[in-house]
Amino acid sequence: MQKPKQDRLGQILLQNKIINEEQLAEALEKQQASGKSLGRVLVELGMVSEGALTAILAQQIGMKYVDLGNFQVDISAASTVDAETARKYTLIPISYDNGKLVVAMADPTNIFALDDIRIMSGMEVEPVVSTKDDILSAINRYCHSGESMDLGEVAEVTTEGEEESEESAADDAPIVKYVNLLISEATEERASDVHIEPMENDVRIRYRIDGVLHEIRRSPKKLHPGVVARIKVMADMNIAEKRLPQDGRTAMDVRGRPIDLRVASLPTIHGEKIVLRILDKSSSLMSLEELGFNPQAMELYRKSFVKPYGTILVTGPTGSGKTTTLYATLNVLNTIEKNIITVEDPVEYRLPLINQVQVHYKAGLTFAAALRSILRCDPDIVMIGEIRDPESAQIAIESALTGHLVLSTLHTNDAPSALTRLLEMGIEPFLIASAVDCVSAQRLARRLCERCKEPYQPDLQYLENIGFPLDDGVETLYRPVGCPACNNTGFKGRIGLFEVLAVSEQIERLVARNAPHVEIAEQAKAEGMQTLREDGFMKVKQGITSLEEVLRVIM
Repeated sequence: MQKPKQDRLGQILLQNKIINEEQLAEALEKQQASGKSLGRVLVELGMVSEGALTAILAQQIGMKYVDLGNFQVDISAASTVDAETARKYTLIPISYDNGKLVVAMADPTNIFALDDIRIMSGMEVEPVVSTKDDILSAINRYCHSGESMDLGEVAEVTTEGEEESEESAADDAPIVKYVNLLISEATEERASDVHIEPMENDVRIRYRIDGVLHEIRRSPKKLHPGVVARIKVMADMNIAEKRLPQDGRTAMDVRGRPIDLRVASLPTIHGEKIVLRILDKSSSLMSLEELGFNPQAMELYRKSFVKPYGTILVTGPTGSGKTTTLYATLNVLNTIEKNIITVEDPVEYRLPLINQVQVHYKAGLTFAAALRSILRCDPDIVMIGEIRDPESAQIAIESALTGHLVLSTLHTNDAPSALTRLLEMGIEPFLIASAVDCVSAQRLARRLCERCKEPYQPDLQYLENIGFPLDDGVETLYRPVGCPACNNTGFKGRIGLFEVLAVSEQIERLVARNAPHVEIAEQAKAEGMQTLREDGFMKVKQGITSLEEVLRVIM
């Protein structure tokens, strides 16, 4: 009895010109050999997307299909069902319609699920069809495993506990749930930082997503003491000290994903501001190819780090992904034959086979002190988290000259500036010329959302004014629009912009005679170095990011 249904599905796909006769014949042949459903075979062969197939199947049974990736879910509707029930039945309430609760389901024929949702919500249910992956993604985003709670409940508990110690307030269940909710929500939203900021009358919660801060909510001011105390207890900080800045660290699991949290407190006029830096260990280690190097820059950079000695500097402002680039480089170099030692403040990610040293200033373990010690430990490769002072710069340069490969970061605006920055630190010009092999400057630009970016024809005069290359004629560029998939920002994820300067003989001579930054930059461009701006414009042409985004991070 199965054959006629499969034939009907095949015919519907043919009528809608989703597949052709040859593809259907191939799929039917594989379906008979594997015993799987025709729909599953078509998805596995890449002939039909799961969304298109689900829409067709919904049409077959006379139901409406909803693409959750482009649908604005009503948060109040989603909160009528807890995450456990939603995952159990693979469904999520998405809106209200004429007094009915609209529920997106992977299997709308499951009458037990419909009955349970009807009882839980106290409303009539109108099922619609969506893909399993989209539903699970929406559950992760809008449902919080029973953690969702009334903020009034937290404020009420905080008020009642005003006479109690801060330790007991920090352990109170509603406060614990609220802090866990903030962290899990931030992790699901791909936030890198959570800012908890006391204002005059309330508390502002902001997440940094793709390098830009977004206000998520305002909370009652009464929550603030309990939330701060809870976070300080988690990070092993002194909850009694409110007048001085503090730093701490903790680790936790968010839905099975291990994350590290770096915590910083800062006294402000309205109370202590808390910043949580989220380090998602499950998604931290990217390959060099994923970072965004163009082929020319990648070739120059690779030639430098495969050498047995020399210094490689990665430069850029705070938050530009320098450490990520160094970790990706170490991942390539990390073999059992090499002794790799890193000195970091702090150690952001744990890497197997690598000896990582955490700087401890109070104990006297500074970058310079650690470097002097590790050079006696027979290293092949040394990674220094940051060159901060003349002493650590001197040791790093001398290490490269004595046969070690040294990788480090430096805060400069572009690649040529790194060489003159070392000169300002008092390093002899001839030492810099001999030791530094490559400098890579970088920035992070937001990627355009693939679901909603739109093409447009730019103004040629404007492009000419900003120096956009017009040699090949102006192709269509893309700009952000905004959709539910990207939180209506128009961007999702980030891409690196890179400027790689390989220190040639000519540049060595310029550095040795203490040439100015401008002269070094001109020589590097003459030798083919692509600037950050040029790399950004190339990615704009490729439709990866927008023109305004490149100008925002480069200007």
